[in-house]
Amino acid sequence: MERLTRARLDEILERCRGLRVAVVGDLMLDVYLVGAVSRISPEAPVPVVQVAEEWVALGGAANVAANVVALGAECELVGCVGADAAGAQIRDALARLDGGAVHARLVEDAGRPTTTKTRVVARHQQVVRFDRERDDEVGADCAARLEDAVRAAARAADALVLEDYNKGVLVPSVIRAAIGAAREAGIPSVVDPKFRNFFSFGGATVFKPNAAELGAALGQPLAAEDDAWLEDARRRVEAGHLLLTLGEHGMALKGAEGPAFRIPTVAREVYDVSGAGDTVTAVVAVALAAGASMREAAVLANLAAGIEVGKPGVATVTPDELRAMVPGGM
Repeated sequence: MERLTRARLDEILERCRGLRVAVVGDLMLDVYLVGAVSRISPEAPVPVVQVAEEWVALGGAANVAANVVALGAECELVGCVGADAAGAQIRDALARLDGGAVHARLVEDAGRPTTTKTRVVARHQQVVRFDRERDDEVGADCAARLEDAVRAAARAADALVLEDYNKGVLVPSVIRAAIGAAREAGIPSVVDPKFRNFFSFGGATVFKPNAAELGAALGQPLAAEDDAWLEDARRRVEAGHLLLTLGEHGMALKGAEGPAFRIPTVAREVYDVSGAGDTVTAVVAVALAAGASMREAAVLANLAAGIEVGKPGVATVTPDELRAMVPGGM
């Protein structure tokens, strides 16, 4: 694996301070209702959860923004919220991130609810999750406002992220505007795709699907150990680099030249995989903006993922946590 010394890690992390990353995509509010189960409901054969704690977290593209800020960079965040309480909660949570490090360029659409995912948790396990959302594509007026916001965000940024959860924000016109703006600004673009517009991100610097997404989109069995297969996949998505996340098997990175670069997982304990993909995306973008090579960015993102999955719920990773993973180089 690519050697990442402590000195080089410190250099990259120090450069993160003062950078700005534009994040464009589907914003979510994650709500957690946590309690205990002591009986079964007499009304139906379901557990009764006595809620003792309720808390909210930023999800989707907003969680990518939180991860960007946790690394010491600032964020230009572009997305859509509804004219509702959940949208107001997202705005408030973003405003509190590191004293205003997120510059929110949010488009409000009164005809759509803010995507909200509520998880009921008892004994450290989800009992049920219920979602409030619309996942059809945003209308032409909303898309046009998003395109304007994307272009302005890219002009102020050192890297750009497209975070797709198939909730309707990343329509083809917004994708084209974002990748075109990144190319015009001369900054790297990192894509975390989903199935609906999987092949619409041509020209991105980094295309980062997981194994299930890539296999389903290509309609063929995954062959992550085969360099020729990875190169064919990279060409089909028209990206400079394909960064394939493989869960407990780590990652595979394939660029236009040379063999694939494989990175084994470093997770010591897996508590919750929620948000790990957001962390990887954020770290890759910030690291590239800080001057890291593609391999260094992938190694750093893999380290961050190993830390994130050891935490409950969606979470961020700090520079000190990364330094603790590389005490004397690796």
